[in-house]
Amino acid sequence: MDNESFTKLPMLPASSGVYLFKDGKERVLYVGKAKNLKNRVRSYFHKGLVDERKAKMVMQARDISFVVTENEVEALALEANFIKQYKPPFNILLKDDKAYPYLCVKLNEQWPFIEIVRRYSNDGNIYIGPYISSRGMKECLEFIKRYFPIRTCRYSLNNIKRPCIQYQIGNCGGPCAGHIDRDAYMDSVNDVIAFLKGERKELINRLNQRMQALSDQLEYEEAAKIRDRISAITGTWDTQKVVSNELGDMDVIGYAQSDDGSGLFNIFFVRGGSLIGVKDFYLKDVAGLRLGEMLYSFIEQFYSKDLLPPTAIITPKRPDNITLLTKWMKKKHGVSVKISSPKDGRPFELLGMAQENAIKSLSQKTGTSYIEVCHELAQRLGLSEVIEEIGAFDISNISGQEAVGSFVFWQRGNFEKSRYRHIRIKTVVGINDYAMMKEAVIRIVRNLKDKLPDLILIDGGLGQLGSAIEGIKESGIDVSANIVGIAKKPDRIFQKGSDNPIYLDDGSPSSLLLIKIRDEAHRFAITYHRKLRDNRILKSPLDNIKGISKIRRLALLKHFGSIKKIKAADPAEIASIKGFNSKLANLIVNELNYLHEGILSIGLKHPQGD
Repeated sequence: MDNESFTKLPMLPASSGVYLFKDGKERVLYVGKAKNLKNRVRSYFHKGLVDERKAKMVMQARDISFVVTENEVEALALEANFIKQYKPPFNILLKDDKAYPYLCVKLNEQWPFIEIVRRYSNDGNIYIGPYISSRGMKECLEFIKRYFPIRTCRYSLNNIKRPCIQYQIGNCGGPCAGHIDRDAYMDSVNDVIAFLKGERKELINRLNQRMQALSDQLEYEEAAKIRDRISAITGTWDTQKVVSNELGDMDVIGYAQSDDGSGLFNIFFVRGGSLIGVKDFYLKDVAGLRLGEMLYSFIEQFYSKDLLPPTAIITPKRPDNITLLTKWMKKKHGVSVKISSPKDGRPFELLGMAQENAIKSLSQKTGTSYIEVCHELAQRLGLSEVIEEIGAFDISNISGQEAVGSFVFWQRGNFEKSRYRHIRIKTVVGINDYAMMKEAVIRIVRNLKDKLPDLILIDGGLGQLGSAIEGIKESGIDVSANIVGIAKKPDRIFQKGSDNPIYLDDGSPSSLLLIKIRDEAHRFAITYHRKLRDNRILKSPLDNIKGISKIRRLALLKHFGSIKKIKAADPAEIASIKGFNSKLANLIVNELNYLHEGILSIGLKHPQGD
């Protein structure tokens, strides 16, 4: 679309709204919002006013549509919805559709309770979150159930006369059966809220006063319970990642960008002064975009979900349209949010940590550092050759049954699934992992036809490694690849001619890479093994008997009703069925009884009666 073709488009109004660039097939390429639609859209057709990404979008565009809104805040909300709906390729897109959980204290109940919810609303209840880690949230809930006697059930308490087991084990005050008065119950509810909000000093002072009052009234048993609660609370706070008690609730957004044009946002979720979660958001093809624009798009899309924002958002740079963003979040979520880029203090330190996290996560995500990782790996293994390709062998079986071998291939930062291989073990009877590994290596190496990687991993210790090396030699292929064994519990590497393993518990990039490749080989092997095992379980014993076609199998089952009855049948009765004779009848009975007694096994034969 050029300036000349643009003049043929319908005239756009000079009002706020949302515009959509479309291609020749009416597919949405880009969604934007504007305070003045006419001026904003015209700006795309003036050289120097748009970046390379948007210029490319304009070249593909063939039409523009728009929606007028009453104001710019409504335009922003509609823009967020359209981006979520159409997923335009030239917008910055967050691939994150999760609804993060919250802990909700239901204050609109006569007897409030706490539960896990996926959505929040402005209904007067208390919502704490979002929790990026469901495990951490559940651990927090279990702690509350143990030390705060408030209910976690959703039952209507009107007709309940007898408390449930939660009361019996001390996890609930039993309001359903009148075992606790409402004032005392509400004290516990308020304690839970203070605990979740991180109001440490206020909560501990309140509990200490309550404990002292109970002690003065000679209610030593109840005072002891409060004492234990104080100890548990202070203990759990000591183990939490407390960043600063004074910070309250905030999201800290770090950003990093690589040379290949990809970027990554990293968010620290701080609630009540404690770090409750960290989340990465990877972006492709963002080269040339301004950070202010990307921050605006990120905040718009992330908080357009049913996500309760904190009162503060820390960013490395001032986002575009910051005033509009705060107005929009106030209208959507009912929360006054301050977006800032501090230059000192604890928030600035947290921002630095988020930035550093983003850099490390992006390096791992893009695989751009695979050369450095492979160089580090070669040094650790004492290898002079350059490592760019790594293959891994594994076997999987249960007591020798349905044994399989697998091979996976990693190349320059990625798994190449087109070069994966798996086989059924044919020559090994019983449990013999060494022989199975040797067979897998021989057959798969021959199948690869000299296209072996620079480094081969063998799942196992020195025994499996020795068998694999024998298999390589017997394959008749002149291979220069280096071969090492990689064992579990603990993770460690074995090399030929050395009894001293190299341990992989240091968390280094090369260690993590080897473990990742080993685990992929194991996943591939066990997936194939399970498939064969499931097929065997579903297979009828009649399928193993020579001469039993599908028609004959159905005839037998129709006549007798089950394998058990066929096995117990008189051969003469089987022979009387159409399509059968006495020889085949005796064969069926003998085969089924041998199978039942466990005489049949892989590779073994037995006499067959007439």
